[in-house]
Amino acid sequence: MESFNWLVIAGATLAAWILGALWYSPLLFAKVWVAAHGYSPEKLKEMQAGAAKSYGGSLIAMFITATVLTLFLHHLSADSWQDGFNWGFHAWLGFAMPLGLTANLYSDKKFSTFLIDTGYQLVYLCVMGAILGKFGA
Repeated sequence: MESFNWLVIAGATLAAWILGALWYSPLLFAKVWVAAHGYSPEKLKEMQAGAAKSYGGSLIAMFITATVLTLFLHHLSADSWQDGFNWGFHAWLGFAMPLGLTANLYSDKKFSTFLIDTGYQLVYLCVMGAILGKFGA
């Protein structure tokens, strides 16, 4: 079993999660994202009522992502923020982006939702990778 630095993994998880809070806030893409989905004010209130569950679930998902990215970085002997950043990019290019694109193509969502979501995934995977690479998770 690999020896992981769980504190660094937790930090990378938290960084990605906070980035998501900013990404989907009114400061950046919230209004465009809501409009692209066509959510009504009633639907937004319903979503806000269940937000704690969504926040908790996304935090768990980010932790899993950071742990698996750490496993990749260990096997690749990545030991710098640049290595981590690059492998975060490759994880996005090879997994997150194609999966998100395929899901979008088979849905009735506007393409702009894919662009916003995949943009976030690109940024958080690169940031997460850089943190994990730099601090040797």
